Amino acid sequence: MTLPPVLSLGEVQSRLNEIFPEGTPNRANCVRDTAAKIVFVMLYIGALEGSDVWMRPDQVRRMTDAQAAQGDDQTRAAWRTASMKGMREAIIGAWHAVNTRESVRDESLRFGLVANGAVITRDIPTTSSLGRYALQSEFAALFEPALAGNAFAEAAAAWRQKHLNPTALARVILVQQGTTKSGDPVFVTLPNGETRRMSPGPSSVLSKAVIEAFAPRFLHEPGLIWLSESAMKVVTRDDVLAKSIGLVIAPERHLPDIILVDAGGPTPRLVFIEVVNTDGHVTDIRKQALLAYAAEAGFPPEQVSFVTAYHDRGHQAFRKTVSSLAWGAYAWFMSEPDYLMELADKPPKVS
Repeated sequence: MTLPPVLSLGEVQSRLNEIFPEGTPNRANCVRDTAAKIVFVMLYIGALEGSDVWMRPDQVRRMTDAQAAQGDDQTRAAWRTASMKGMREAIIGAWHAVNTRESVRDESLRFGLVANGAVITRDIPTTSSLGRYALQSEFAALFEPALAGNAFAEAAAAWRQKHLNPTALARVILVQQGTTKSGDPVFVTLPNGETRRMSPGPSSVLSKAVIEAFAPRFLHEPGLIWLSESAMKVVTRDDVLAKSIGLVIAPERHLPDIILVDAGGPTPRLVFIEVVNTDGHVTDIRKQALLAYAAEAGFPPEQVSFVTAYHDRGHQAFRKTVSSLAWGAYAWFMSEPDYLMELADKPPKVS
């Protein structure tokens, strides 16, 4: 059997980062170092769809840099056979420790490459010592060394279009729209129909999404009171609307990126929103400061909401800040605009 050509481990990981762009569900599990090693080993032993060769997670543990450098078919086939033997001996230079097989199997395989259709499995007993995993054939083709540049980018896009589900594809597209660097200004349509121009950049795109996508979905009758740039430069403010609900805007104070009001209920509701591209989320301390600001205007806590807006649940900014988000606040994601994550500070009622 002729084995497929193998790229370097670094090139495998580089391609994974392009195949699975920001916004891909479980992206971290598909692009991390362990995922690259899994794909490399599958290519190395020829575990491809239709080949009847299947990889065991333990084979990833057993691989070494020295072995990976030996690329002739005879050596690779011999290692494939030897690495299937059920030994748990220490291997000098092994890619993973003896007890890391489960993390390979569960994190990067089950919740990453398998979940996104890049790796297929065969139905064998969970206690079986046989190999279970292989690269999906069209995914494996993306690691052909001759495939490069625009041809690779087009092939990766075609694979995503065919194999990621529509929701996942939409999420990728939405995130890419928010992270693409461009010199073009961002124009946002306010709830009253007016248009405002914001500086180029991901934060402006996210602010636009909050006003145009979040507000109409989650507020009955939204109004914009305050909108600022990331550098705290005011884009727009509505003093008339603010004063009509008793709120005095003081630009010298540390205000959030966006202040919305929902005038559609029996009493108006203030919504403070922080737009997070890197940091600046609603923490407990920030929440208390904004509650005090709202109280000065006569808004009790039950008429105030707090939202931190992110590009995506898989974005580094969310992973970095989620552990310090305020209880009783919300997180909203531009890539999944119909959903709102609540950090409930009270137990749910049991009927």
